[in-house]
Amino acid sequence: MPRRRYTDEPTSRLAIWARRCAFFSLTAAILSIIIVRSGILELEPALATFGAALLFAVLGIVLAFGAFVVVWKDGIDGVGYAFAAIGIGVALLAYPGYLGYRAYRLPMINDVTTDPLDPPRFDVLARLRPRGTVEYAGLYAAELQRKAYPDVEPLSVNASPKTTYDAAMNIITKRKWRVVNDRPPQPGRRDGVIEAVARTPIMGFREDVALRFRPEDDGTRVDARSASRFGRHDFGSNASRIRNLLEEIDERATAEDKRERPQQRQPQPARPGTAQRR
Repeated sequence: MPRRRYTDEPTSRLAIWARRCAFFSLTAAILSIIIVRSGILELEPALATFGAALLFAVLGIVLAFGAFVVVWKDGIDGVGYAFAAIGIGVALLAYPGYLGYRAYRLPMINDVTTDPLDPPRFDVLARLRPRGTVEYAGLYAAELQRKAYPDVEPLSVNASPKTTYDAAMNIITKRKWRVVNDRPPQPGRRDGVIEAVARTPIMGFREDVALRFRPEDDGTRVDARSASRFGRHDFGSNASRIRNLLEEIDERATAEDKRERPQQRQPQPARPGTAQRR
């Protein structure tokens, strides 16, 4: 009895190339993130690699839609390849698309502070920042910041400067920021200062943070400044960092202050059935 031959169904070449472009874009994107976070190369080549990855992701999506037409018209295989290309491409383009939306909604500033008139200074961080980015941008940037982030304000804590400073150091250590300058406050002599380097979640861009702890009559005033090292737009990351950091400092410092305060002794009530002797 003659054997029956089974031939494999041909696969759309457009679908094959769509998946190849998608996997290449994914590899290039991961490589660019590794380059930025490790500091192996300069920032420009890493961003160029990431931009090329996004272009190949778009190309993969376009080829995938073309493959759908060919598969439907010729009745060949390749639907799985096309869906894989679209899934990878959409996943890679989602975050840059979200950043583009935030760039459209938010002002083009990359330096945010709670005190525009007297912002916390970058002392040690000034050596690490590019030229011309050490000083605060000025009143025009302050007005843009006020309109976009009206809730970024100084923090007043009902705790001593030392307690507030220690709480901030614990939070920064927990977040694994790199501290480059830590100067505890001293009563009646100087403000407390912390300078640290934070990283963005995905790409790991370095953003510099300065905190100032100044004593007040009933506690401590905390001012913060967060500034990106590169780029003209921070997509709201600096304001979000200051907001979250000050909220956590307020909670921890207040809790520590309550724990450190001595408990006032309450007068013990007289035992029932006892009377004072005359």
